[in-house]
Amino acid sequence: MKALITGASSGIGREMAIYLSELGCDLILVARDKEKLEELQKSLKTKVQIIIIDLANEKKIKDLYMITKNENIDILINNAGFGLFGDYSSVDLLTELNMIDVNIKAVHILTRMYLKDFTKRNSGYILNVASSAGLLKGGPLMSCYYATKSYVVSFTNALYEELRRNKSKVRVAVLCPGPVKTNFDNVAHVKFNLKQLDARYVARYAITKLLSTNKLTIIPGTNIKLGVFFQIFLPTKTLLKITYKIQERKRK
Repeated sequence: MKALITGASSGIGREMAIYLSELGCDLILVARDKEKLEELQKSLKTKVQIIIIDLANEKKIKDLYMITKNENIDILINNAGFGLFGDYSSVDLLTELNMIDVNIKAVHILTRMYLKDFTKRNSGYILNVASSAGLLKGGPLMSCYYATKSYVVSFTNALYEELRRNKSKVRVAVLCPGPVKTNFDNVAHVKFNLKQLDARYVARYAITKLLSTNKLTIIPGTNIKLGVFFQIFLPTKTLLKITYKIQERKRK
């Protein structure tokens, strides 16, 4: 098998690459950090191709597909993404627009392009990495990030049902972890106060669920599962107040 992983230079993406390589999977690893990708490439035993690309650029997203379309990819993992903390009126607009490009546009375009190939041969796996934030009703102080992850969840849910009704053997799932020990904190300028899951655990849990079940929404960790379940009973305004207080404690 062969997998393509975006955002593979660190965190969950890196750990997914390590685990898939252990399973005997060849890899195409995509990120902006050449040094980290080369370091990871040297540590893996299966065949690994690295591609340095900025997924905030629509043309380069399409170029990525053109470069790899004949590689017979079996697994697409849309993992690249980042967040930004702060009041909506004060955070940098350009950074937010780049976030929308990476968190939404890149996922949308890559899924569309590779899904066509997967559908033709009636096989393949697509894992879109969202967040437990995408299952909530909004994220004050991280409004754009929460909204992008809600898009990924909604988009993947709809795709799952379309494939199911077409009796397709292509499998899609969305990963919705809570706080994870990654470089996300530094990029988003936040400090988590909740207990963070280990990236290695999250990656292995997600890959195992993707390959061995037809589960749509993958949520690692019992506490996050319970939190996501009970939030549906809260009025939206109450939930937003709670979310704001949790988010506010992330200020560095």
